[in-house]
Amino acid sequence: MKAPHEVIKAPLISEKGTALTESANQVLFKVRPSANKIEVKQAVEQMFKVKVEQVRMARYLGKVRRIGRSMGRRPDWKKAYVTLKEGDKIDFFGAV
Repeated sequence: MKAPHEVIKAPLISEKGTALTESANQVLFKVRPSANKIEVKQAVEQMFKVKVEQVRMARYLGKVRRIGRSMGRRPDWKKAYVTLKEGDKIDFFGAV
C-alpha cells in the first residue's frame, strides 16, 4: 500500500465541492491518476480519522496548451468524490 500523502494530492475547494459537502456529506480530492478507490478510502481514513462509506472517481485529460510556437499538454488528473459516514466531517479551514 502507498503512503496516504502519495495517494491524495490536495482537496478540491470549489462551489460544487462546498455544495456537496453541505448536502450529501461528500468531500472532493485531487488524487494520483493511478490511484484506485481502495487506496483513496484507506488514505482518507488514515489522514483524517473519519469513516468512508463510498468513493467515486472521475478521470480528466490534460488540456493542450501552446507557448509561442511549441505545443504542450497539461498532465492528466483524477478527482475522487468521497462520501463520509453520517456524523463525520472534514474541516479544511478550521474555525474561520
